[in-house]
Amino acid sequence: MSARIISGIETAKAIREELTVEVANLKQKHGLTPGLVTILVGQDPASESYVAAKNKTAHALGIHSEQVTLAADTSEAELLKIVDTYNRNPAIHGILVQLPLPRHINEARVLFAIDPAKDVDGFHPVNVGKMMLGEPCFLPCTPHGILELLQRSGIETSGAEVVVVGRSNIVGKPIANLMLQKRAGGNATVTVCHTRSRDMHFHTRRADILIVAAGVAKMIKGDQVKDGVVIIDVGVNRIGQAASGKAILAGDVDFDTVVGKAAAITPVPGGVGPMTITMLMKNTLQAAKQAAGID
Repeated sequence: MSARIISGIETAKAIREELTVEVANLKQKHGLTPGLVTILVGQDPASESYVAAKNKTAHALGIHSEQVTLAADTSEAELLKIVDTYNRNPAIHGILVQLPLPRHINEARVLFAIDPAKDVDGFHPVNVGKMMLGEPCFLPCTPHGILELLQRSGIETSGAEVVVVGRSNIVGKPIANLMLQKRAGGNATVTVCHTRSRDMHFHTRRADILIVAAGVAKMIKGDQVKDGVVIIDVGVNRIGQAASGKAILAGDVDFDTVVGKAAAITPVPGGVGPMTITMLMKNTLQAAKQAAGID
């Protein structure tokens, strides 16, 4: 058996085509252009790359995109003032502060300062609370992307044994909650494993769907999963550099040893990654519609 590859590139492309049509219709029928601002503090290369990709995608979809780049020594007070300015700007429907922030800035205070109606990352406690309750809200982008990958790949989650490896606020906790919910793409029985789990592989071997977001390269091997498992690998780890200078990446799952056992698997790169930015754009479109009272 060789696993079916769940392509995040192809799925993201299909969703972006849908979003392009929706954005064009919004402009034509309502004269409304969704607006997104990304705020970057410092010169972290990975963050710069992510922000550039977000801006490029927004422009391609017809979404108005602004970028604010600040020096690494920008004070927390200055950053909060900028966030407040965009909270009050009616042309901007989504505000994204790129993480991580410099150590002298309290991330929680900054994220909590964003208007929940413009929190297109889904990190504000108002949106987190609504998500936990199953109420309409902006879903965090990576978990939202995972749901879309599963649903659009025709993978049944209802009644499935889902094991999540990792308990971060960005991926592990929200995806576990979403897959528990009484909704399409949910209704699963969910186990969450983490660094204090006594026998993690006992749980991973039971999984019908295994979602790994631990940040450890190739930690899950072929002998730690069962035949026919569906694997969503969220990890992106730099493990070397090619002669061309391009980074060599690996997921949290040892692809070569599991691909012969899994029924389906996301690759790294080209799996979950492209979905995250796409869901950010979807949330920005949703925010624009909500601001205008459009269903």
